[in-house]
Amino acid sequence: MNFQQLRFVREAVRQNMNLTEVANVLYTSQSGVSKQIKDLEDELGVDIFIRRGKRLTGLTEPGKAVHQLIERMLLDAENLRRVARQFAEEDSGHLVVATTHTQARYALPKVVHEFRQVFPNVRLAMRQGSPQQIAQSIINGEADIGISTEALDRFPDIVTFPCYSWHHVVVVPKAHPLVGRKNLTLEEVAEYPVITYDQDFTGRSHIDQAFAKAGAVPDVVLTAIDADVIKTYVELGMGVGVVAAMAFDPERDTGLVALDTQNLFEASTTRIGLRKGAFLRQYAYRLIEMFAPQLTEQQIAGQLRETA
Repeated sequence: MNFQQLRFVREAVRQNMNLTEVANVLYTSQSGVSKQIKDLEDELGVDIFIRRGKRLTGLTEPGKAVHQLIERMLLDAENLRRVARQFAEEDSGHLVVATTHTQARYALPKVVHEFRQVFPNVRLAMRQGSPQQIAQSIINGEADIGISTEALDRFPDIVTFPCYSWHHVVVVPKAHPLVGRKNLTLEEVAEYPVITYDQDFTGRSHIDQAFAKAGAVPDVVLTAIDADVIKTYVELGMGVGVVAAMAFDPERDTGLVALDTQNLFEASTTRIGLRKGAFLRQYAYRLIEMFAPQLTEQQIAGQLRETA
């Protein structure tokens, strides 16, 4: 048994049993992948995969248990390497943060700027994607930290920590009829075309729930994952926008007005997600603390150990 065989099994599951993709990802041949997996099965004395001819179609019952152990073993191996690097290079290394556009554009810039000043030798990579992509990056070990409002707490392999709460606001052009309207209701907002986030982005479920609760049916004419895109089309007069409050800056968005609608939408909570059992280097804890000061290294590390 060797780590290469374990990686082949893990990647076969990640690539939905497509051995061609496994070979491409691990820079080897498909026949080499098949042989290494079969050698491991022979050594263990059980079939890990269900086969149809030469194709893998799923995991056997013993294979499911083996796969869980392999994930644990490979994570522990990576943690060992991280522990060694922790003491060899305390203030240098590589940190990957997977997050949404909204967090990267509006919530993280000051944090990243501060982090770079404290840790100039850490290479920081920010990968933007959907909440589901962020979660998968954490689970696969491709990202050290995930930051999102949706999805992260739905995955059993991810430990999440609440960071801060925020609300949506309605933005309109300065000359819009809703400007100055007192005690604005969602029924009044729904009288105009609505431009807002795609499903599963930036608290969209709370937007839909608020309209449904008010008995209003909005005409959502355009959706996007990017608040800047939403605001651009609002400025063109295509409809009213519903965006995260943090995405509106009166000094920058001079052509728009944010209406007082905080009481109309339920608060959303942004969370940090970490893979269960992961070992974080000191600078990763510091970035989390800069983003959410209420989260301490002791609290985070303790919960990661408890769930490992």
